[in-house]
Amino acid sequence: MSTPLVEARGIAKRYGPTVALQDGRLTVLPGESHALVGRNGAGKSTLVTILTGLQAPDEGTVRFDGEPAPALTDRDAWRRKVACVYQKPTVVPELTVAENLFINRQPLGRGGFISWRRLRAEAAQVLDTWDVHVDPEARTADLKVEDRQMVEIARALSFGARFIVLDEPTAQLDNREIERLFTRMRALQESGVTFLFISHHLQEVYEVCQTVTVLRDARWITTAPVADLPRTALVEAMAGESIAERTATHQPVATDTPALLDARGLTSDAYEDIDLTVRRGEVVGLAGSSGSGKIELAESFAGLHTPTGGTARLGDEDLPFGDVQAALKAGVGCVPRDRHDQGLVSGMTIGDNTTMSVLNRLGRYGFIPAARKRGFAAELIERLDIHTEGPEQPVSDLSGGNAQKVVMARALASDPRLLVLINPTAGVDVKSKESLLSRMDSASEDGTAVLVVSDELDDLRRCDRVLVLFHGRVVAEHPAGWHDHELIASIEGVDHG
Repeated sequence: MSTPLVEARGIAKRYGPTVALQDGRLTVLPGESHALVGRNGAGKSTLVTILTGLQAPDEGTVRFDGEPAPALTDRDAWRRKVACVYQKPTVVPELTVAENLFINRQPLGRGGFISWRRLRAEAAQVLDTWDVHVDPEARTADLKVEDRQMVEIARALSFGARFIVLDEPTAQLDNREIERLFTRMRALQESGVTFLFISHHLQEVYEVCQTVTVLRDARWITTAPVADLPRTALVEAMAGESIAERTATHQPVATDTPALLDARGLTSDAYEDIDLTVRRGEVVGLAGSSGSGKIELAESFAGLHTPTGGTARLGDEDLPFGDVQAALKAGVGCVPRDRHDQGLVSGMTIGDNTTMSVLNRLGRYGFIPAARKRGFAAELIERLDIHTEGPEQPVSDLSGGNAQKVVMARALASDPRLLVLINPTAGVDVKSKESLLSRMDSASEDGTAVLVVSDELDDLRRCDRVLVLFHGRVVAEHPAGWHDHELIASIEGVDHG
């Protein structure tokens, strides 16, 4: 058997009383794509910080090609071994692709000044070597997410690293972009590159990886060939319990229930001539690829955009467009697409984040009794099963799943008539996903109209019906009980020319 490219054994890491990892193990063979899966808090991030030399383990060993890992202080040696491409970019957006590829190691010309000609030529050569089709002179901020990721991979490979950690690489990509990323990964594997692939989308593990390692409760559970591990067994290994496949939706809404949201002829740069109704207690899904207009349409109802034509009414009133506060006042709650940038104020506590949208209801003239606010926040924390020390804990301490529950708690705090959910379970673990979706179910059972935009088929299965957008137009409507292949065919434009 070949020497493992990377081998971690008996890894333990503690932060004060918190055990982040107590038995971390990983063996990755050269040229494979190896999946690392586990719920949020399972120890994945801790293992990655140790594998990339950002932290030393308290116990255990890491070896590359059979040799001990470099000293933490030898950053160049680590760069030649391993690199991580994170969900959040580590490139400098204002610099060009070429400048990012050679940051802090620009080729110098006469007089010790940067040789821009050589920089561009060497950047073009690196991109060409790894078959990355990006203009070296392009500003990195202008790149699509998938191209930015490929630039980060090319930069790592140019240092000599052949082990690349991909941390949730598909979280912001649509189906077509994901397929392109996977095609590039397979080509790089054939060139001798090895990947550690971290994802909450288990379907992707089966598509692109040969081996999977599961962590749970800060320890190693199993490593197995992907082909030998059925999906239900993988979910059970992650969850530590048998999770029944949930297919039943709530009781369908009676067709004579009046529409709470009624949109007619909505048009903008991103969508065209949209008619859409959502009844009280109904859950309507919006599906489509990233250029379909589905997110922009949902954001319009939450006050983030102003359509150029058409009307929308919520109950008996016109829905105010282009004004988030007015939409909130009219009865719209929203879980936005990016919890980091739009959903949370990271410097504030969980209590402040959950109650932000309802301060006017908790006290008059801006004076809010602290006990009242704390009690309201504590109630929301309990209602959404947010794992926290209490309302005073900073929201920045939370795992992805719990942070998303805080965003959901705030959207529900105002008792909205219309709840707009945009990718509500993106980047969260299996158990948090179930918890968030059950909140969506109970909101609809309370008579709230729910509009959910998602790329996750599991989110859309809970809907009474799913509308599919393609290039800005509604091209199909699928009632509850659809088959995956039918919905995917509509999303990919297979069944409508």
